[in-house]
Order: sequence, then C-alpha cells, then structure tokens
Amino acid sequence: MESLLQYCWKHRILPAIKYTASDGSCVEIVDPGVHNHDAGPDFFNAKIRIDGQLWAGNVEIHTRREDWYAHGHDRDSAYDNVILHVVRDHSEQAEAEVRLYGIDKLSGKASVLNSLRDDVFAGEGRLQEYARLQSTVGVRTVSGRIVPEIAIPVPRYIEDNYARLSATDTYPPCYSILPTLPPVVVSSWMAALQTERLMRKTEAIRDLLDFLKDDWEQTFFTVMARSMGFGSNSDALETWARTLPLNCAAHHRDSLFQVEALFFGHAGLLNVAAVRERMKLETAADPYFQKLEAEYRYLKTKFHLPDERVPQWKFMRMRPQNFPHIRVAQLARLYHERRLSLSQLLECKDTDDMKKLLRCGVSLYWERHYTFGHESTASSKQLSNASIQLLLINCSIPLLFAYGRYNAKEDLCDKALELLDTLPPENNTITRMWRDAGLDVTTAGDTQALIQLKREYCDRRDCLRCRFGHEHLKRAAAPYSDKDKS
Repeated sequence: MESLLQYCWKHRILPAIKYTASDGSCVEIVDPGVHNHDAGPDFFNAKIRIDGQLWAGNVEIHTRREDWYAHGHDRDSAYDNVILHVVRDHSEQAEAEVRLYGIDKLSGKASVLNSLRDDVFAGEGRLQEYARLQSTVGVRTVSGRIVPEIAIPVPRYIEDNYARLSATDTYPPCYSILPTLPPVVVSSWMAALQTERLMRKTEAIRDLLDFLKDDWEQTFFTVMARSMGFGSNSDALETWARTLPLNCAAHHRDSLFQVEALFFGHAGLLNVAAVRERMKLETAADPYFQKLEAEYRYLKTKFHLPDERVPQWKFMRMRPQNFPHIRVAQLARLYHERRLSLSQLLECKDTDDMKKLLRCGVSLYWERHYTFGHESTASSKQLSNASIQLLLINCSIPLLFAYGRYNAKEDLCDKALELLDTLPPENNTITRMWRDAGLDVTTAGDTQALIQLKREYCDRRDCLRCRFGHEHLKRAAAPYSDKDKS
C-alpha cells in the first residue's frame, strides 16, 4: 500500500491541495518533488507551504506513522531534511494523546523513550512496540525536530484497478487496455524502454571493462563470446573469454592453428581427463587433438601461462551446432581474421556491414567435426542469419552504445538506437505474447523494449512505474464523483 500511496503523491491523484497536519498547521502541496528510487527519502526537492510559509525539502511516505520508527528514520541523519511526512492513516492513539496533552508535554515522554532506545533494540522482537510508543509523540528526526504530518486517502478506483492488475493470472495483466492505448503513449514508452535496456547492457559492459582494466578489445571479445553462448553456454564462454590471454594470442594471430591451440587449451578442451568417459579413447587418438595439445603446451611454457580454470561446459539437450567446441572454433576464426576488432565495428556504416564481419566459418578440421575424434558430414558451420542478428542485438549494437557513452560521443549512441530500428523483430515467446495482447512489434528495437518491459516491470508486478500500468489505473470513473461522496 505504501507504493500505491507514493504513486498517488507522485501523480497528484489527491482529493485536495490543502490539508490539516496532525499538529493543526495548514499544509498546502505546491510541488510533490522528484521520486527517489534509491536509499533516502521518497521524494526530493518538494515544495510545501506550511501556515503560509514556503518550505523546500524532502518528503517521506509511509502507510502508518509507526513505520517511520520501524524503518529507523529517527536514527538516520539522511532524513533530517524531511519537511513533510505523508501517511494513509494517522495513529488513533497518537492523535488522541496529541489532542489531550499537546506536543510540548509529550516531548518529555519522548525523551524517556529515547533513553530506553538501546534496551528496546537489544531485542529485535520489541521493534514494533518501540515504533508504536514513539509514534505517540509524532515523527521526530535525529535532531529531535518534529516533522509535520498529513494523511491522504488512496482513491477507491485506484485501489480497485491496482488489485485487479495484481490478481489477474493473464499475462500481461494490462492486456485489456493495450489495443486502445493512444499511439503517442505506446511509442514514447517503447522508446524509453529501449533506452533503458541499452543502458542496462551498458552498465554490464562498463563493469566488464573495469575488470579488464579498460581494455576495450578484450571487452568486445568477451561480450561477443557470451552472446555466442546463446543462453546455454553464455556464462561459461564469458568466464573463458574474461581470462583468455589475448595479448599472447596476438603474437600468433596470423596462424589459425596456434590461435586454436591457445583458445581450446585455455577452455580446458585439450584435457583428456575432462572428456566424457565414452569419448576419451577416440579423443586421445585424434591426430589434430594431439597436435593442438602439444602446441598448447609449448605456448603455455613460452608465455608462462597459469593452469586453466575449466568452465562448466554444457552438452546435454543441445544441437551439435551449439557445442562449445564449435563456438570456440568460430571465435578463433573471427579473431584470426581480425573481425572482432573495435576499430572494424566503429567503421561499420549499417547493419549489413556488421553482418559481414560475423559471416565466416571455421577451420577445415571443424568443418567435419563437432567434437574431437568423431568425424561428421562436412559443413561450413557459418553462423546463421538469425544467429548473426542476435549477436548484433546483444553484442555489437550495445557495445557501440556503451563506447559512445564512455567517450561522450552522442552520435554513436544515436547510431546504435537507429541500427536497432533497422533490424527486423525477434521472434520469441516474449514478443509473441505482446503481439497476442495487441501491440505492434515491427523492429528489433520494439522487441528489446518489450523484453525490458516484461523482465523489469511485468515479472515484478511493478505496474506503478509502468506507463501502460498508469493508463490502466486511471481508466475508471473520475475519482470522488457524486456517487463516491455519498
């Protein structure tokens, strides 16, 4: 209910502008302030007129007055500049004592409670008791200042619509109004969600960049490796790529064989002991495996490489095309041909150029193998068009956006957003769900926006922060109609 109260405050869905505070002062809401989703007061820089005097500061919102003390705000200096406390319900006991004794007489009671604070908090079970007792003297800051408090109701139609959204089993919960939304509402929210998703990916890239000590080339390689896991081996490929000694591989980049030796050795795929039991003999007897293993031992000694940490590769219920051997072989070929280069990416004019960079196969050995020791029908094992499109969406374009943000190059950020809108939409369960609900999905930018919407809003039932949810909540009879007042 607290989040619903914050929603009403933020959007000024209030029955009045002026209120009488618990201490009898007249409170007028001038500006509700900016919603804060991090630690600290709920709203920053609000403007409130109290008994005719304008105050600027922060606002804290709770369902009940006791929550101020239960959350420890009376012991947190971050709440010293709160100018107004907003609740749904005043404590009846507190109100009665304020009316009977007045604030000045209750201050003595507050000092007694404060002296007992350490004893009270020695037992966690007495927290609510402490909060209830403290609330009888109003809301107090660390400095002892009493904060004005008002109570505002949540309109019934808002409560009913929110309950309907929270209780429905249909997905998405706001499906009934989606086909009727104004186009400007849909387009503006989709654009915001698309940017949100790119920003989330940018944060992940920045964290990786910090880990790799600002090495953009290895960051690009690692993000591409993770993307090429296509879910099943994404974590394992990222773990492998993050620690892969690319600076050593660069000395032998002109030799695909030596690049493969280093890549497969670091992946633990040249270790017979790690091979499944039924495949050990044929793997160990494979001449190419033996050559790679010998070359890796040489390179390991040459560059004083530590023992590799073998990722947890997955093979079960997986098409052979997605086996880690094939992904490592594809990455080796891309690296050998200098296709995974940030400078190459920055020179791409459009998505066609980006696709050309990723359109290459594997070495001759891997055209006839999916694992060591077992020969199969020959195939180029090039990435499919659908796979390449996913790599653009999940790696190339986000990296372009992140690089633009890092270097304050807005043209690269704009280019990344434009490129997303030139790609066709993804076809997955999430996009099909939104199509069935009545939303048009025409570009990859749309699908990225809708993935963000589902994961960050719908899955969390965070309808109060969603613009579609906002439209649903306000779709009702006007609040406080004559019928409601009666």
